[in-house]
Formats: sequence, structure tokens, C-alpha cells
Amino acid sequence: MPDRLRPLWDFSDLDVSEARFRAQLEEERTDAGRAEVLTQLARVEGLRGKWDECDVLLDEAETLGGAEVRVLLERGRRQRSSGQPGAGQALFEQAFELARATGEDVLAVDAAHMVAIVDDMEAWTARGVEIAAASDDPGVRYWLGPLYNNVGWSRFDAGDTAGALDAFELALASRERDDPRPEALAFARYGVGKALRAAGRADEAVAMLELCVSLEDADYHEELAEGYAAVGRHDDAREQAERALALIPEDGDVTRIARLRELAAATG
Repeated sequence: MPDRLRPLWDFSDLDVSEARFRAQLEEERTDAGRAEVLTQLARVEGLRGKWDECDVLLDEAETLGGAEVRVLLERGRRQRSSGQPGAGQALFEQAFELARATGEDVLAVDAAHMVAIVDDMEAWTARGVEIAAASDDPGVRYWLGPLYNNVGWSRFDAGDTAGALDAFELALASRERDDPRPEALAFARYGVGKALRAAGRADEAVAMLELCVSLEDADYHEELAEGYAAVGRHDDAREQAERALALIPEDGDVTRIARLRELAAATG
């Protein structure tokens, strides 16, 4: 069963998301349907840091009933916001088990990806991938992209460049098949490009990263600048570094800004 509410999300614009969910709430004809929508409104408030409003909405959803997995998921995300080690894990695991028992695979994979973030990235990602890869539902298969992406960054941060590249390439293949939004594809290509450069394959990294920078993102321009510098294309590196600098706040990371200024000043 697909996640009927995911298309209403615009994580870059919470006001738009809220308006969509408020409109959807008016369309619901069952308590269970209203409860589902209320959990998503609670998530909006959580992302805004309005914890009291989030709690009220989740309590209302729980009282209505019929959206138990979503309530557990959002209570888990609410707990995780505390920043405490392991916060939310027990609720995410409960959500996973309940979703598996009720056949809500799309929510089971969401729950697995949240446990992976909180606890064992490799083991829980593998559980989510097993469910998503076996599904014919595009809404469930969508999760392969985020799952592979998350484990890719986990490996990259741990210094496992080869493992990260494997995961990023799987994430890109998944995005190309199941989630071809320009933003999703660009982020997947960025991961592949970053891992390729770290692996000493700068020429391949440049070719991949050049596909990203039509979207104005400082990270993409910065990484392409590094790639160009690595292959000796200093004029191109300078241009990309300047474009990255234009997108970074003046009070941003001083080390990052200094490196970009170095690239922008470099000559062949």
C-alpha cells in the first residue's frame, strides 16, 4: 500500500505542507483518516520545533485511533529531537514490528530507516532494503534511495570510501528508476561524485558532478571546484568556487570559506 500522504509533503516549505494537510483533513470521512493526517501535521510542528503543538496533535490522533504506526513513528521522531543517544529507538522499533504485522510496508521501511539513523545503520538499512527491494509498490521502492544514501554517508564518514561508493551508486540507480525528481537525482549524483574524488577518480567525479550544478547548491559547486582543481582545470575550479562562495552566508564555516577562497585565487 503506497503512502497516500507523502505527495502532500514539501519539506522545503512547511507552510505549504501544512496548508495541504489542513485541506486534506477537511476531506477525510473517517476517524482513522483524520488521525493519519493529524500525525503529519504533528510532524510539521515538530520540524518547526513547536513541541507542545506536536504533542497535542499526536494525542488527538491517538484518541481517534486507526493510525497507530504513524503515531509511533512521529512520537519517535519527537523523542529523537531531544538529541539524547538512542532517543526514539524503542518507538521506531515498535512501529516497525506493528507495520510488518499489519502489512504497512511503506511505514515499516520508514521505521527501519529511522532505527538505522538512531542505532545500527548497516543492520537496519539491510532490513529496510530487504522489504523495499521485494516490493512492486513504487511508494515502498522509493525508500531504496534514502536507505542507500544514508548508509553511503555513514560509510563515507567512517572512511570506507569503497563501501560508500557502492551505496551511493545503488542510491543513484534507485533514484533514476523510482524518484527522478531533479533535486533527488542531483543529491544522489553528488554522493557518487564525492566518493569518486575521494577514491582518486577525479575525472569520473567531475563528469558526475557536472550533472548536479544546474541546481544552485553550495555543496555541489564546492565539490565540483575541488574536482576541477584535482584534474588541473583551475579556471573552472575558480568559477565553481566563486559560485559556491556566493551561496554561503558570510558568517558560515570559516575553514570552508577559506578553502573556497584559496580555490578561487588559484591559477594554472
